[in-house]
Amino acid sequence: MRITVPLLLVVGFAVAGLLGGRREVVGTPNLIRIVSSLPRTGSARGQTDSIVNGIRLAITNAGNRVETTDPDTGEKRVFRIDYQDLDDATAAAGTWTIEQEIANANQARSDPDVMVYVGTYNSGAAKVSMPILNRARMLIVSPANTAEALTKPGTGDRHEPMCFRPTGEVNFVRVVPTDDLQSHVAALWARDLGARRIYLLDDNEFYGKGIAAGFRRNCEKLGIAVLGHESIDTRAQEFTALMVKIKALNPDLLYFAGMTETKGGQVFKDMIKAGLTCPMMAPDGCHQQAMIDSAGADLFEKHKFYVTFGGLTVDSLRERGGRGGEFVRKYAARYGTEPTGAYAVYGYEAGLVALEAIRLAGKKDRDAIRRAALGIRDFDGATGTWSFDANGDTTNQTMSGSTVKNGQLKFVKLLKRDTTIGP
Repeated sequence: MRITVPLLLVVGFAVAGLLGGRREVVGTPNLIRIVSSLPRTGSARGQTDSIVNGIRLAITNAGNRVETTDPDTGEKRVFRIDYQDLDDATAAAGTWTIEQEIANANQARSDPDVMVYVGTYNSGAAKVSMPILNRARMLIVSPANTAEALTKPGTGDRHEPMCFRPTGEVNFVRVVPTDDLQSHVAALWARDLGARRIYLLDDNEFYGKGIAAGFRRNCEKLGIAVLGHESIDTRAQEFTALMVKIKALNPDLLYFAGMTETKGGQVFKDMIKAGLTCPMMAPDGCHQQAMIDSAGADLFEKHKFYVTFGGLTVDSLRERGGRGGEFVRKYAARYGTEPTGAYAVYGYEAGLVALEAIRLAGKKDRDAIRRAALGIRDFDGATGTWSFDANGDTTNQTMSGSTVKNGQLKFVKLLKRDTTIGP
């Protein structure tokens, strides 16, 4: 039986309830553990390797320690930082699973030394672990979740995001912009590329359906005709018949709101096989080398592919210089190569946020660290100077557009919101 995320959220609440609500965290006095929960098995491995490398780099550059002062007692403290890399995917599934994400969240909340949870990669996984860790008042810092409904009232169903916050307190923050911005700039870019008639596909998952809804809404504001919109069956092996139907409508652009893991590469292959000549555009879930590898690099030399990314790519960081360029240089010096995944810098930024929250809190206390993170303002990070708003979202609104050249993702331009067409 296929178990839906909403049902498993109930299970997550139940497990959290069995483990108890807020309780005293003791553990080793001068040790603080940061854990991450990401899909370390399957096609997302390339992206998450770079995220984990970014987290490790932030912690290593800090000397694996945080020096701070307890704001209540004035006592100076030095906390040793330990990092643990957890996998929320399984070999059988090849991607994250609800059961594994629940297990990771419960492992973190039951370990008295864990103060910060870095994750998740998939927005659907965040829905599972957020309520469990909210009961523990544990800070979650996401380097990759972009779904609006995780934090913004009125963007999901009527229970979101409060169903993720059983205590009523915000404990989830993210260092990447949300999908409302991504879908907005993607529609603007589609218009600038000359698209006036588009066909829209999504992967029928939380992330993809959210992106698709926002993209469609923005296309309509811009006067771009949506010829059709449907969800694919990601269990299907190919989509040739669907592409033949779309070809008959002669769109200027095919937009796939999904991920590499939900058949992004197969969609690209099959549209070419069916004779569709229009470009394909996709969101950040396809902004990875695995997308190119799954479709075949040679196809990208013959057919236009555009992809948006919720922040700054490695190319754009290098060009901008400053702390972003410094991050690229430090990463290359430590790992022998520049980051291969665009999310590497957000793993690094998430690591910096975790360390800063611990420093500002001045004590080994989950709730104090959570509150300290939400108070971060004008943070001078690798992606620029930004703050967290009341929802835990970053004020950083920088987006990137890329294409594929010579078998690799190549930065094309920075993408910005057009305030004249509304939110």
